[in-house]
Amino acid sequence: MKRRSILLGILPFAAMVALGADAVADAKKLSKEGKHEEAIAALEAEMKKAPKNAALKPALSEAHTAYGESLMFNKDLPPFRKYPGALRQFRKAVEYDPKNTKAKEHIATIEGIYKSMGRPVPQ
Repeated sequence: MKRRSILLGILPFAAMVALGADAVADAKKLSKEGKHEEAIAALEAEMKKAPKNAALKPALSEAHTAYGESLMFNKDLPPFRKYPGALRQFRKAVEYDPKNTKAKEHIATIEGIYKSMGRPVPQ
């Protein structure tokens, strides 16, 4: 009987993880297509449904990092447009995953650019 109750407790968790995996896969596809805002919105909606799903925070961090990089390395945007937006995305990425070294490195780079110019770092 104890084994059955343990299995019943695991099944909803497994279903929740599976649902999150679909959302993560869909979000990665959207990000690769350059639809970063859609990817983030989909993951945030999934997070509201299943806030304890462990797969969603790293996926959100990754999505924000990808969006930040798309802004940071966009040659068509002037620096005063791309760096503040990218910085916001990288900071959000670190909120979801404090160990996201790529986002932290990009934050340090952008902050360094502003400091080297003697300008205030955007918040």
